[in-house]
Amino acid sequence: MSNTPISTSASVEEISNLRAEIERHNELYYQKAEPEISDFEFDQLLDRLKALEAEHPELITPDSPTQRVGGKAESLRPFTHTVPLMSLDNSYSLDELKAFTERCERLAEGRRLEYVAELKIDGLSVALHYESALLAVAATRGDGQQGDDVTQNAKTIRTVPLRLKKDKPPHAEIRGEVFLSRSQFARINAELEMQGEKTFANPRNCASGTLRMLDSQVVASRRLDMFPYDVFAGSQKMFTTHWENFEWLEQNGFNVNPNRALCAGYDELVAFINDIETHRDTLDYEIDGVVVKVNSTALQEEFGATTKAPRWAIAYKYPARQATTKLLSISVQVGRTGALTPVANLEPTLLAGTTVARASLHNEDEIKRLGLKIGDYVLIEKSGEIIPQVLQNIPAKRDGTETDFEFPTECPVCGWDAVRPEGEAVRRCTNPDCPAKLKARIQYFASRKAMDIEGLGEVLVETLVDKGLIRDVADLYTLKVEDIASLERMAEKSGTNLIDQIEASKTRGLQRLLYGIDIRHVGERYAKILANNFRSIDRIAEASVEALDDIPEIGLAVAESVHSWFRDPRNIELVTRLKAAGVQTEMDASSTAALDERFVGKTFVLTGRLENYTRDEAAKLIEDRGGRVSSSVSKKTDYVVAGSDAGSKLTKAETLGITVLNEAQFSEMTGEQQ
Repeated sequence: MSNTPISTSASVEEISNLRAEIERHNELYYQKAEPEISDFEFDQLLDRLKALEAEHPELITPDSPTQRVGGKAESLRPFTHTVPLMSLDNSYSLDELKAFTERCERLAEGRRLEYVAELKIDGLSVALHYESALLAVAATRGDGQQGDDVTQNAKTIRTVPLRLKKDKPPHAEIRGEVFLSRSQFARINAELEMQGEKTFANPRNCASGTLRMLDSQVVASRRLDMFPYDVFAGSQKMFTTHWENFEWLEQNGFNVNPNRALCAGYDELVAFINDIETHRDTLDYEIDGVVVKVNSTALQEEFGATTKAPRWAIAYKYPARQATTKLLSISVQVGRTGALTPVANLEPTLLAGTTVARASLHNEDEIKRLGLKIGDYVLIEKSGEIIPQVLQNIPAKRDGTETDFEFPTECPVCGWDAVRPEGEAVRRCTNPDCPAKLKARIQYFASRKAMDIEGLGEVLVETLVDKGLIRDVADLYTLKVEDIASLERMAEKSGTNLIDQIEASKTRGLQRLLYGIDIRHVGERYAKILANNFRSIDRIAEASVEALDDIPEIGLAVAESVHSWFRDPRNIELVTRLKAAGVQTEMDASSTAALDERFVGKTFVLTGRLENYTRDEAAKLIEDRGGRVSSSVSKKTDYVVAGSDAGSKLTKAETLGITVLNEAQFSEMTGEQQ
């Protein structure tokens, strides 16, 4: 007898409708920029689809939105390109661009010429291969002849269709540029910084490294994007003109960059290039120029290529956003984790329309790599809104007055030892009471994703700490209106507003509190997982490393970090004082009241059709009582709730000896007898 779940017409219809709805919202968000629902609501649709497909695995298809994220790979396999991905010749002046168009005109021998101008996205080239409309392989450019197979990672990019929307050619190859938006880059670096991890230098490096990662779940969290630009049918161009590619790509579900133009000649190309340059900083992605291509594919083939690049295309590069200036000194800042971060203080210079006087140096290894001395002339670069970076020093400009920089082994703020653990790139202050760490932690605690205390900015925090009014985050709740009003440039109204904000923060909830107290490795996601699984800060404090590690989403490193944090007497005292101040340290009262020892920390799997509950209703009953719901059965599963038509999950549970509850037993256990 088959163990395959029996698909009901209702589940088939709901799965079909959910897939269509998810793809519709993807199109509204990415292609039309007209989202109708929030990210949370989108995730709810996706979670519902995952639950249905887990219940009916025979209905899972390769192009389902749930198939975008896989597991971990052991390595990347090489992939040989059928048609080489050639690089482009660059032009760095309009004169060179004019010479290109004149050469094309000579080769055309009087035939009508058109050019397509499109943005040169600062990312990495990929080739997507579709077999009978389904995405089969995605590969990086590599050396042009051979790249890496990154299919599973490419599937996590929501602007990469898993199935072509309209056409079903036997084989289609779509080429495009994978990139990371500026907004996502800022988010990723902010999260890494909050976790005390090394940040990325620029969006391109982050995108390139991300697409080659072995864990597709991490890739999915980075939210890469892609703009396509070329289509092949087999080894031949699909259309007679390059411009036709874009219409076909849009019709088949791709997110095509709208900034492009069909130009009759050099003058129209220059107009487009100049127009884009004036508003390139308003784009949410990095570009470094404009790509110009002959529109006719017949002429492309006729013009041919050199050994390195096609003769029918060129990349016009905008003037580099770089400048040479003098390194006056290096300051070392101390963050909330105690990390010492060097910053270059520069002779002020005009760069990309603004005066730059500081640039990032990342860490002490970067200073050594660059071979920097105080007094060196350095080349700096500014990219969009990102803090300028020091690219290199210029030893030829040295006059002998330059001096070496010794990276401090003591904290520049408090004087305590600054230690660099083996294998880490960052040196950290060891003083738990370092004023710099304290100020940064308080700002972090007050940040929007944590306790959201509006008005508690950097300057005010610094003043409160320097005057001894606060020595940790718990002291915020002892402040009075007159404490604030007495400060310079503050008044009673300012004090009242801030105290109101501090008071309101007491009810922000357990998840935000866990995020705000700054446990290493515990960002927004892990704070939510801990809150949902333990329901109170006391339960988390009491949990063993094993109990923490038993939570499927929590790894050993996070478990050890959480366990260690709650074994520090200073942290225990901090939590005690926060509780005494009235800060909410448990899930809200209605949920906490429903906690049941039979559910707390237990993992449930729902399978089959329940008569008296929807899947979401049953899951909520479990989670409200302290349990968690998983989509798959494993040795860590405590209970399987089996309704009618239960299939392979029930069989696996019985094989593993896991307790199986029918609907009546589940209702009795929850106290929700029907």
